[in-house]
Amino acid sequence: MEEIVNLFHGFAVVLQPFNIMVMIVGILLGVIIGVLPGLGGANGVAILLPLTFSMSPTSAIIMLSCIYWGALFGGAITSILFNIPGEPWSVATTFDGHPMARQGRAGEALTAAFTSSFVGALFAVIVITLVAPLVARFALQFGPAEKFSVYFLAFCSFIGMSKEPPFKTVASMMIGFALATVGLDSVTGQLRLTFGFTELLTGFDFLIAVIGLFGIGEILLTMEEGLSFRGGNARINAKVVFQTWAELPRYWVTSLRSCVIGCWMGITPAGATPASFMSYGIAKRMSKRGDNFGNGEIEGVVAPETAAHAAGTSALLPMLALGVPGSPTAAVLLGGLLIWGLQPGPLLFVEQKEFVWGLIASMYLGNLFGLLIVLTCVPLFAAILRIPFSIIAPIILVFCAIGAYSVHNNNFDVVMMLVFGVAGYFLKKCNYPLAPMVLAIVLGDKAEESFRQSLLGSQGSLTVFWSNGLVGTIMALGLIALFWPLIQEAWVRVRAMATA
Repeated sequence: MEEIVNLFHGFAVVLQPFNIMVMIVGILLGVIIGVLPGLGGANGVAILLPLTFSMSPTSAIIMLSCIYWGALFGGAITSILFNIPGEPWSVATTFDGHPMARQGRAGEALTAAFTSSFVGALFAVIVITLVAPLVARFALQFGPAEKFSVYFLAFCSFIGMSKEPPFKTVASMMIGFALATVGLDSVTGQLRLTFGFTELLTGFDFLIAVIGLFGIGEILLTMEEGLSFRGGNARINAKVVFQTWAELPRYWVTSLRSCVIGCWMGITPAGATPASFMSYGIAKRMSKRGDNFGNGEIEGVVAPETAAHAAGTSALLPMLALGVPGSPTAAVLLGGLLIWGLQPGPLLFVEQKEFVWGLIASMYLGNLFGLLIVLTCVPLFAAILRIPFSIIAPIILVFCAIGAYSVHNNNFDVVMMLVFGVAGYFLKKCNYPLAPMVLAIVLGDKAEESFRQSLLGSQGSLTVFWSNGLVGTIMALGLIALFWPLIQEAWVRVRAMATA
């Protein structure tokens, strides 16, 4: 009951005219940031952080968090229209969102993505509102072994629950793991696989790889097919939006499951990217139309978008309750809080109630405003589909190059983007899935670091991954996911023998 009273006080703070204005401005800036490949929510928030120094802490955090919500919404736009993920967590959205656009169903895909994003974020905000103290206590139990078990579960889910050939999935993932090892070893401080290139000291940046594999690779494939943009002339209007809304309730089980997966991955340090991949993989395995995933299935858009937004929103909970950021953007916001003289942690809920509950209330209104803004602008996004590909392809290449260059401000990243683009082209031609490679590039170094820290703490004993109920349960779930096809096959044989 106390939480409800505090929430109403938060709404009173947010509904002040100035705070509503900064909320709308933040969402618009965030959507632009999400659309531009290579910029990203964390970079956008960091770049725009100085704009908030003259504001009150409450107004400043509302603006920055709304930039985050806008980036979450905007990442789906280029993923669906051009197969170029604007954000890392939008990669899984390309698998079915872009085929829908190629079939002339861009309006349906965008509406499903935006609405699912809103549902996932709303679920996460309700979780933050109601169970913040309990979740804060639970998150304290996560050490290196527990973190590795979460990554292990994400990898195993993608191998065992994907309908891609397992050996091709593993091969693609191994390439990603190899790329993730390049650079400075975070445990020993030694250089690995840099071959004398100082630009590789920090390893391959995930955004460079994604822009190349998906953006440049897709352009090369489309050029080979005759320079015709495969998005078609989609008709997008209010009728399409309402028709899509009428269809979405059929996938309520997928949405609920994705919300739970997203909140779990957001509160733990895994983040939105593995949440979107895992949710997509499980939805593909559990759906009656799983065989059609990858060919323009709306459920393949609902699952990753819902999970990504649930994870992205719930990642703020450990940052507020413990001072432990659950995502790169949450880390930037944590820096902002310290600049404003606020110390994140359990005492923040006691000493700065107006600030905390104003932020939580802004999550409700910010996501609602974001949904309305992006749906209103859908015709503008769809108009891009009517531009001839021979005109739009060079523009996309320029934006990809700008995005790659802006990550570290050097030409080497642009060259690596082109290398990844050619690699992505050949992998697609050979029918190797790119998603497992991307997942391994994103999480490989973090999983390795957690694994080695766990072994250092246990003096090399692997029993550390079964040392308590929490880590043991997560590892067991990972093994079940990995061997799920074999378990299913054995179960079918047992039933057949029993029937006989």
